[in-house]
Amino acid sequence: MSRELPIGLTPPDWLVRNLRAQPAPVNWPAVIRAAIALSLPLAVGLAVDRPGYGALASMGALNGVISDTASAYRLRIPTIAIPQLFGAVGIALGALVYGHGWVAVAAVTGVALVSGMISTIGAVASVSGLLLLLTSVIGAGLPLPGEWWMAPLLMAGGGLLVLVLALLAWPLRSGVPERAAVADSYRAVAELLEVGGSDSGTTQAYDAGRHAVTQSLNQSYDIILAHRARHHGRSPELTRLLAQLNAITPVVEAAPAARLSGNPLPPEVPAAVRHLASAVESGYTGPIGLELPAPTTETGRAVDHALRHAADVVANPDVDPRGIDDRLGRPAALSIRAARALRGVTLSAASWRYGLRLALCIGIAQALVSLIPVPRSYWVALTITFVLKPDFGSVFSRALLRALGTVAGLVIAAAVLAEVPRGWWDVPVLFLLAPLIPALTPRGYGYQTAAITPVILLLSDVLSRQGTALLLPRLGDSLMGCAIALIAGYLLWPESWHTRVGARLADAVQDTARYVEGAFGPDPVDPPARARMRRGLYRTLSAIRTEFQRALTEPPPTGRRAAAWWPLVVAVERIVDATTAARVRVAHGAPPPSTTEATQVARQLRELAEGLRESETLYEVRTDLTGPTDSVLEPLRQEVAAARAIASPH
Repeated sequence: MSRELPIGLTPPDWLVRNLRAQPAPVNWPAVIRAAIALSLPLAVGLAVDRPGYGALASMGALNGVISDTASAYRLRIPTIAIPQLFGAVGIALGALVYGHGWVAVAAVTGVALVSGMISTIGAVASVSGLLLLLTSVIGAGLPLPGEWWMAPLLMAGGGLLVLVLALLAWPLRSGVPERAAVADSYRAVAELLEVGGSDSGTTQAYDAGRHAVTQSLNQSYDIILAHRARHHGRSPELTRLLAQLNAITPVVEAAPAARLSGNPLPPEVPAAVRHLASAVESGYTGPIGLELPAPTTETGRAVDHALRHAADVVANPDVDPRGIDDRLGRPAALSIRAARALRGVTLSAASWRYGLRLALCIGIAQALVSLIPVPRSYWVALTITFVLKPDFGSVFSRALLRALGTVAGLVIAAAVLAEVPRGWWDVPVLFLLAPLIPALTPRGYGYQTAAITPVILLLSDVLSRQGTALLLPRLGDSLMGCAIALIAGYLLWPESWHTRVGARLADAVQDTARYVEGAFGPDPVDPPARARMRRGLYRTLSAIRTEFQRALTEPPPTGRRAAAWWPLVVAVERIVDATTAARVRVAHGAPPPSTTEATQVARQLRELAEGLRESETLYEVRTDLTGPTDSVLEPLRQEVAAARAIASPH
């Protein structure tokens, strides 16, 4: 007779979420680049009888693989090259203080402060700060071959090899990643229309589709607008793609109207959007015949008008850049953005808090290994650097996954170091291990750690020749680093383990009130400004979703608090949808609401936002919203009342 496991043996939800692999396709070009970029420098080093030089260059290539996250060729230059510059500076600083005792401790701690502060600027700055600290720790903890300038040169060269390999296909595939990103946005919109405009589409499926559209549009706008300040008006390709992105916006705005109307969309509508996606991806500029049925409702007219406008834009080979409006706002010049970033870093309390947290942990680690004889002690600080990243997720879950991933990686490394002879056999082994890094990184941090660990150990063994003697010290160092990060970087900072979902959601609710007033208030904003408000709201709500997912991986009570906010996150998204749908209906013939109605809804939203800021737990609020039942704002009032009811304890 089978017996059920006792309840106490059932793993908790937060642990299951931490260990679950994230679904992600394999980026085969990145896999091939990693195999070549990491094994080639080591092979060259062995060929010239300088294996240490080859190992350093391969470490630089590993840094390049970590930085290789952009899809567009134009973006790969800054995302790979800039972090390599910081990595070269870090290895040089570390090498200069190697063997200088407390001077090295102070220097690496100072680098940790700077690294932590610049990591809060953005994605490229985050990787740059990571590599600055990683390489300085390696330089201060490992004896490096050659003159002081040799290690920075070799590591930068290895990283730039990844960049060269990433750009090889640019002359043949220029513009292909950008077109693919915009086409993917069109396909995501088609999926949303298919789910939202059908009788069988569930609320959960529609919410998931809307989130997928938001993420896809964010990615596409980021790719196109990254070079907006430099190329706008001079690059017809970028201008045309930006016009195509803007053209899909009215279709996105019509999606919630179709959802709330209760009238299913004909299957020809999502099929037409997919047809446009194929035209965008191929660069086709000829006539596009859309087989759409004649619309009979306000929503149908809105969708039909938006699709035909998008078809005209996609088919137009020449777009006047002066007529293009950026839905996210035109970015400032590079010098202005750099000055803003520098000002934000030096004056931001959050930047200083994270920098001090990281510096405290690194300082403790460096001081501890200076007082206690720990062989190859740089691994302790390396562990802290990877675990304590503000944009990499929960510190608690990363410490847990780091420990588990290290154990898995050590099993692989043990087999390699014990069975594979050192020398030329290292090259094919590295050729096989390196591709695991880009293949497993999207699956989760634990999988990334399991892939990186044997690679770093193999390259470290080329420099130190310790063999399997490296294994147990590495496990002890990783556990020590995880413990320091958990105690000094997590438990001692309550803000790191208190959920921030409520405060960020309150800001989103406040912005939603402004959006309602901008659409229907006494001083409505123009359509481009309204589109920017809506896109900004969805981007904020997408970030809140991400924060929510991170908070769920925390142990109780943080995870439970975060879960309590989730229905309210969805409710706010539906409020934005209902506002957009009402605006679309008015634009296509429905009677506009009175400004009094809009003002009442905005006031209720502001009351909700204030309540969310004042409490970390859900609280009781009034839900008495009344108005004309035939008004276009009636669905919006119902969504606001539902949101305020969710905010009441049950």
